[in-house]
This record gives sequence, structure tokens and C-alpha cells, in this order.
Amino acid sequence: MKAQVIKKFGDPSVFEIVEVPKPEAIHGHVVIEVKATSVNPIDTKVRSGAVPAVAPDFPAVLHGDVAGVVVEVGEGVTEFKVGDEVYGCAGGFKDTGGALAEYMLADAQLLAPKPENLTMAEAAALPLVTITAWEALYNRANVQNGQTVLVHAATGGVGHVAIQLAKLAGAKVFTTASSEEKLSIGKRLGADVAINYREQTVEEYVKEYTDGKGFDIVFDTVGGENLDRSFQAAATYGTVLAIAARSTHDLSLLHSKALSLHITFMLLKVINKEQRKEYGKILREVTKLVEEGKLQPLVEKRIFKFDQVKEAHLLLESNKAIGKIVLTNEW
Repeated sequence: MKAQVIKKFGDPSVFEIVEVPKPEAIHGHVVIEVKATSVNPIDTKVRSGAVPAVAPDFPAVLHGDVAGVVVEVGEGVTEFKVGDEVYGCAGGFKDTGGALAEYMLADAQLLAPKPENLTMAEAAALPLVTITAWEALYNRANVQNGQTVLVHAATGGVGHVAIQLAKLAGAKVFTTASSEEKLSIGKRLGADVAINYREQTVEEYVKEYTDGKGFDIVFDTVGGENLDRSFQAAATYGTVLAIAARSTHDLSLLHSKALSLHITFMLLKVINKEQRKEYGKILREVTKLVEEGKLQPLVEKRIFKFDQVKEAHLLLESNKAIGKIVLTNEW
């Protein structure tokens, strides 16, 4: 089968199309005919060599998010059959195959039935970012009805889902973005208030919207200096959620406010076979929400083909995309 692989770490030019053996089903796994995948920041980090400890062996097939059709079922799999349409974040990391290929071997525990009202491309946009937002907001922060939640990066992969999940929990949702278009999308997704962070400082919007008290939960999906701004925006005894914390910070404010800081690194449970079933369960709940019209993916306007993976990675790294960048299995 054809696959996009990397044989060394580097910039997007390291991708090359090669012929590799088609996977065969093993116990507890299915083989998926891949229809679509999406790019996540972790995929670019794996490609560049920033996280070698979680990278697959060379030649490596990357990308975890997948949507496709089951074509082969291994022993012990009872929840799926040949012909089922499925989606999940099922590989692209250490000891797993990736989705940038015609077929993908996937642990059935990481998969769920694809929402019937989404295209394959739309479904491929959801798994990693939705699981990340779900784990952070529901499992770590235990978001409650009536709480104030600030979500940074309204149109980002995790951000656009976090807005919707926080709203579903009954929270009053605030979000930040850098343009009127992005602010408008944030409100369409359910944010009660959208804040242009280029026009207001943290101190200014905390004063305007919380009387200076700060937000109960702050979800930082950006990292770097924005994590410090998140500490500043959080209320005393509040919670800060982060998904990009490979950086050094002064924790004085965290201490003086008695804040809780939770890091979510979702791929750990993909690598840890004993914990994979949690992700399949989450995605089955996500499927229900999508089919009920309560959750929707935000997909970048340009859809790429598998032979355009270099361009897709470059677009993600440019920070100019709005929503998830999706690729369809066309060569």
C-alpha cells in the first residue's frame, strides 16, 4: 500500500511517498481503509523530532486521527464488523501505525462509530482535540453549571471544542481570539463573550467581565507566555488547564492564588494499552452529541490530499489556519 513516511526528523520536506506492507488484523485490532486524517500540533512535533520518546520507529507513518471503514477484524473484537464506519485517534506514535496511509491497523478500544451526520473529513477532525478537551474540562477540572470558563484560542483545534463542551456543562463561557472573524466564530460555537486579546490586556478583561475576581477555570491551549497570562486570569482557588507546558514558568502567582494546574497529554493513553478503552468510551459519547447537533467540528476551508501533507503541515505551523486541517486519502 502507499503511505507517507518519514525516514528522519526534520521540516515538512522529510515526508515521502513509499510502498509499505499492508497491515493485517491482530487480536483486539481492526484494519481500517483510511478515508481521512487531520493534522495536530503533536504530529508536527513528532515529525520535527521535538518529542523523540513518543515517535514511532523509522520509516514512520505519522498522524493519529483517522476516519474510515473497517475492512478486517481481528480475534476478540466484537464491537465492530467489516463495513463499519469508524473514527478515533489510533496511532502515529510509539509502537503504533499512523493514518497517513491507505490502510491503518488500529486497536478497537480507541475507536467509535463515526457520527452519521458527518463526512469522513469532518469526523477525522474531532478525535484528538475532543478527547483532549473532554479529559481537561470534564475529567480534570470537573466543570460545573454556572462556573465561569475562559478558553484561549477560539478557533484552534482544542479551543473550538472546549467552548462547546464547557457550554454543554452549563458554564458561562468566555473565549479569546485575534480577529473579528475568529471572535464571531467563537460566539457561534457557544461562547457568551468573545475577547480580542490584542485590544484588551488580561487585567482589563478580568476587571470588565469578572469584577477583578478572575475566572473559575482557564483553559490554555496555546502555551508559552500564554500560560502565565492564564495564571493571571484565574480566580483565587481557580483551575488552570494546559495542553502545552514544555516550558519554564514562575509559579509565584500559582502559589499566591492557590491555583490548581492540570496538564493533559492525551497521547499517553494511546501508548499505554491498559488505558486505551477510556478513549473509545469518550468518543462514543461524542458521537451521540454530534448526532444530536450539540457538538460540531470546525474545519479549515482548504481540504488537502495525502500527497499534500507537506503543505498541510506548513499551514498548521504558520498559525494561519481556522479550525482543523484535514487531509483526504487521495494521491
